[in-house]
Amino acid sequence: MSLVEVGYGAAFTLLPKLPRAAVWPVVGAVAARGARAYRRGRAGRGTAMLASNLRRVVGAEMPEPEFAALLHRALRSYGRYYLEALQLPGRSKEQILRGFRLERGHLLGENVAAGVGSVVALPHAGNWDAAGAWVAANGWPITTVAERLKPESVYLRFLHFRRSLGMEILPTNGGERPSFDVLEERVRAGAVVPLLADRDLTARGVEVGFFGGRTRMPAGPALLALRTGAPLYVVEMWFDADAAAGRLVGPIELPAAGEGPLDVRVRLTTQRIADHLAEGIARHPEDWHMLQRLWLDEPAKSTVG
Repeated sequence: MSLVEVGYGAAFTLLPKLPRAAVWPVVGAVAARGARAYRRGRAGRGTAMLASNLRRVVGAEMPEPEFAALLHRALRSYGRYYLEALQLPGRSKEQILRGFRLERGHLLGENVAAGVGSVVALPHAGNWDAAGAWVAANGWPITTVAERLKPESVYLRFLHFRRSLGMEILPTNGGERPSFDVLEERVRAGAVVPLLADRDLTARGVEVGFFGGRTRMPAGPALLALRTGAPLYVVEMWFDADAAAGRLVGPIELPAAGEGPLDVRVRLTTQRIADHLAEGIARHPEDWHMLQRLWLDEPAKSTVG
């Protein structure tokens, strides 16, 4: 068994059982250590990549002491995500509903009541697992996909974890049917389909402008909305002191058929998603958990292993 498997195994086993008061000081200490390592030029790959991505967001104008404080908050936020997400299975329905707030979230409920599916594009920010659990706790059908992590045992743990919260989870690849086909069926049947949209996992994504650079984002949210005609939303995500929070933006205007063939309309829509994601991330940069290489001009060697 690898160290990664041991680490995740311990997290999944211990964190749900420990009181927050016992764990949060450890999260804070780890974040402080990472911030100190960054200031000394000794940051690990994950911290260095997070710092690089955050610098893109806030720009070179932010003074270094202020940026170091931002990075410290970002590391604490990342630790908070894991702590609060992995404790979700032990929470009651009422606790899950109180633990996440979604401004304009009633729109999803109205769509479900009308039998209309919703496509929701999310960033890796705040607590996206709490958002999914909140949708399920409201009694709304929810289907999404999960990255097929390695080793397989870690992927299976996350799969069980998210399914235990009431979400239907499809693998990004290797399923009995292509995941996109199933997602299209679920949207047409009136389900909420949230998809993480700020990082492409295939290297075949749509190239978009993002914080002054170029990156690739997945075509799935745009293609799903265009194929089904379902409303497309973008969610801004962050942490408040007492709960994870979000704001539903949209429905995003979709280009009409006369604006070009499908691939052109997918590119236009994905750029609109990127613009809305950027607005939300710029408002809450400390809660954006992007520890992977994102921009196309970043050297490949900076990618988190």
